[in-house]
Amino acid sequence: MGETIDFEQFDVVSDNTDHHFARLNKKNETSDASSDCFTNESSDVYRRIMKEWKILAHNLPETIYVRVYENRVDLLRAMIVGVAGTPYHDGLFCFDIAFPPDYPNHPPKIHYCSYGLYINPNLYRNGKVCLSLINTWQGNKNEKWDPSRSTILQLLVSLQGLVLNDMPYFNEAGLEIFGRGMYEKRARAYNEYAFAHSCKSMLCLLQRPPQNFQGLVVAHFRSRGRAVLVACNDYANGRVRVGLYSETNEPPLTSCEKVSEKFKDWMHVLYPRLFSAFIQCGASLETGVEHLSIINESPKNMGNGKYKVIVKKVVGKIRKIYASTLKTRVKN
Repeated sequence: MGETIDFEQFDVVSDNTDHHFARLNKKNETSDASSDCFTNESSDVYRRIMKEWKILAHNLPETIYVRVYENRVDLLRAMIVGVAGTPYHDGLFCFDIAFPPDYPNHPPKIHYCSYGLYINPNLYRNGKVCLSLINTWQGNKNEKWDPSRSTILQLLVSLQGLVLNDMPYFNEAGLEIFGRGMYEKRARAYNEYAFAHSCKSMLCLLQRPPQNFQGLVVAHFRSRGRAVLVACNDYANGRVRVGLYSETNEPPLTSCEKVSEKFKDWMHVLYPRLFSAFIQCGASLETGVEHLSIINESPKNMGNGKYKVIVKKVVGKIRKIYASTLKTRVKN
C-alpha cells in the first residue's frame, strides 16, 4: 500500500491566477463592495457559499480535495482521485468551479482541466462537463439541480462516482435503451482507452500541476506510482481486466483476459514515461517494475500501425445510435 499523504483536504488559499474562471464575476476596484453578493457578508449568496465551505470542510471523502479562495469566494478548485474498480483508478482529476451571482438558484459553472485529453463521454477536451446535476445534460427532475437540496459536495461526489465510473462507455446518451449486455465488448475496449488516457493525464499533471495542488500531485504519485506501473503490466499481459487491478488480490501469472494490440502499443509508449516521471517525484520503485514485459508478444505486432484507434469506432457508433434515438423521440 502507498504512504499516507500529508495534504489538507480542505483549505483556504489566495492565489487564483490559473483558475479557469478567474476573470468571471470580477469587479472593478472602485465598485461598491456592499452591492457585490460575493463580498457583502450579509448577502444570501455569501452566506450560502460559507455554508458550502463548512459542509466541505467537515464531510469530504478521503479521495476528494478542495481549495477555496479568501479573496474570491465565488471560485473553488477540486481534485478528485479516481477510485479502485474503474479505469480511472489512481488518477487525479482537477475541476474549476464558479458560483453564479444568484447562487443557489442556478447551479455552479464547472470546467474540467483536461490538458486537451478526452477521457470520458461526459468530460470534453475543451473542459466542458456534461452532467444532469448542473443542467448541462438531460435527466429526470430528481437528477437536476435543486436550489433547496443540491450542494457542491453532492456535485463532487457525483463526478467521482457517476462520471468516473467502472464502465464510462455507458455514460453516452442513448445506450440505456439497449442494456449493457449488448455492448459489453465495446465497453471493455473503451476502458482500455480510458485507462491509457488517464495515464497520459498523470504525465500532464506532473509536468504542469494546478496551482495550490502541486504538493498533492507529487505526494500522490510518489505513493501510487508503483501501483500504476504494476497495473499497466498486468493489464497489458491480460492478467486482469482493465480497471480491476487490486493490490489486495494476487493476479494469475498467465493471461486470462483478451487485450487489444492497440492497448499494448499504448503501454509500450506510456510505461517508460510513467516510470521516469514517478522516479522524479520520489516514488520507491522496487525491482520488478523497471520494464514493461508483455508475455507471448509477437515482435511484428509491436507498434503496428494497421490497428485503428478503438475509441474512434466506439464513439462514432455511439453518436449514430444517439442521433437515431433523438430522431425517434422527435417523431414521437
